[in-house]
Amino acid sequence: MEYQRARDLTARRRAVKLPVKNYLPPLLAALDRPDRGLRGILVAGTNGKGSTCAFAVSGLAALGLRVGSMPGPALQEATERIRVNNVPASRIAYAAAYTEVDAAAQRLSDPLDAPALRAAAAAVHYRRVGVDLAVMEASAGGRDTAVNSFDLGVKVITNVALDHTEFLGETYAEIAWAKAGVVRDGDHVILGDLPPEAAASVRRVLAERSGLTVWRLGEEIQVAAGASAGAEEAEGAESSEGEEGATARTRLVEVRTPLGVHHDLPCPLRGTHQQRNLALAVAGIDALRERGLVPDFDEHRLRTGLAATTWPGRLELVRPARFDDWSGSVLMDGAHNPHSVAAVLPDIVDIVRKTGAGPTPVLVFAVEGTKAADEMLAELPADWPLVLTRTASQKAADPDDLARLVADRPHVHHAVDVPAALRQAAHLTGPDGQIVVIGSLTLVGETRTLLGLPPG
Repeated sequence: MEYQRARDLTARRRAVKLPVKNYLPPLLAALDRPDRGLRGILVAGTNGKGSTCAFAVSGLAALGLRVGSMPGPALQEATERIRVNNVPASRIAYAAAYTEVDAAAQRLSDPLDAPALRAAAAAVHYRRVGVDLAVMEASAGGRDTAVNSFDLGVKVITNVALDHTEFLGETYAEIAWAKAGVVRDGDHVILGDLPPEAAASVRRVLAERSGLTVWRLGEEIQVAAGASAGAEEAEGAESSEGEEGATARTRLVEVRTPLGVHHDLPCPLRGTHQQRNLALAVAGIDALRERGLVPDFDEHRLRTGLAATTWPGRLELVRPARFDDWSGSVLMDGAHNPHSVAAVLPDIVDIVRKTGAGPTPVLVFAVEGTKAADEMLAELPADWPLVLTRTASQKAADPDDLARLVADRPHVHHAVDVPAALRQAAHLTGPDGQIVVIGSLTLVGETRTLLGLPPG
C-alpha cells in the first residue's frame, strides 16, 4: 500500500460515524497481538498530553532506550503519528504498517474507525522495528480511546478541563470519569493538577481498582523552578540562535518523586505550564524505573535528553519568519480550548513584549466548530487586531460565525483561508512586525507549511 492510500484509509474511516467505543481489540487479535509485551506510559488528559509525551520520550531515549510514540494530531505529515525516539516513520515504513493492518481488517466483520487503524499501525511498526517501551497519547477521551487496549502499566492524567463536551460530558466529573477510565488494576498512576470536582471523580474511579500506586503532583511529586540559563548553558542543549534570531533562556527545574530528587533539569519548551508537564514526564520515567523497566541512570543523561526536547506548534517562535515578501516574527500555539488559551496567553504576552519593538501584534485565529470559540476569543487581547479565518478541515468554524461572537471588538478582519489570513496579518503589522497564530492545531500545521518549516 503506498503512502497516499494509507492516508486515504484513515480519512475514509474518520468519515464513518460509529458509536463511541474502542474498536481496536479485534483488530489487534487479527494481527497476532503486535502489542504483546509492550510496556510504557499512557498519557491522558485535556491539555498537555503531547508535551508530556515529548519530554518522556526525549528523556527515555537519552537513557539508551528505543521508544515508540504516536502523538496526535499530525501537524503537517501523517507520518508524524508513528515515531521512534521522536523521529517520524518514513513514508515507506508508514505505508508498510498500514498494508499489514488493512489486510487484517479485511478479514474482520466488526466495524473499525480511524483511531483503531492508527493505533494498530503504530503497534505493527513497533513490532517490525523493535522498541523497548512505548509512550502513548490518549485521544480526546480515555475510557474508550483506542490506545486503552495497550496494557502499558504507567498511566498519567495531566489535567481535566471542559473540552469535547459533546461526547465526554458537560461537567468536570463526567470528563474526569472518562479520562480515569484508562487506569487498570495494578497500574502506577500519576495525577497532575485537577479541579476539585474532577479530583473527586478520579478518586472514585481509582477506588474501584486494586493494586495501584498513585503519585500526585503537589504531593508525592514536587516541582520547583530554579534559575534560568542560556540555551547553550543548559546541559546538552543547543543554542536556539538562528531560526528565532535570539538565544532562548532555558528554565531549570527541580523535580522530586518518591524515588529521589532530580536537580537542574532543563525545560526547553516555552510556557510556565511546561514545567508541570516536565515533572509529570520525569515522574513517569521514575515509575518505569520502579517497575524495573528502566535501569538506574546517570542524571547527566536525563538532563541531556530533556534539554533536546522539541514540540512544534506549542509557543513556537519563528524569527525571522518569511511569507511571500514579508519578513517578521510568527508565534504559534495550538491552544484549542478556553483552558489552554488562558494557560498560554500570559506567556504569549510576555514573549511578544520581550521579542518585539514594532507595532501591535496581529492575531490569526481559527478553530473547529465544536469548540467554545466565544470563550477562547474572550481571552485574547482586545487591542490586538484580529484576523478570523478557517482551515482546510471540514470541522473548521466559519469566520462569519466567529465574527458574530466578537461583534463589539474593534479591528476584526476576515480571511477565506490561512494563506489569505497570513497575507492580511502581514499587511496589518508591516515589515518586521509580529503575527500570533492561535487556535486549532490544524491552523498551526498549515501555518508551519506556509512558512516553509519541515514536519516536526
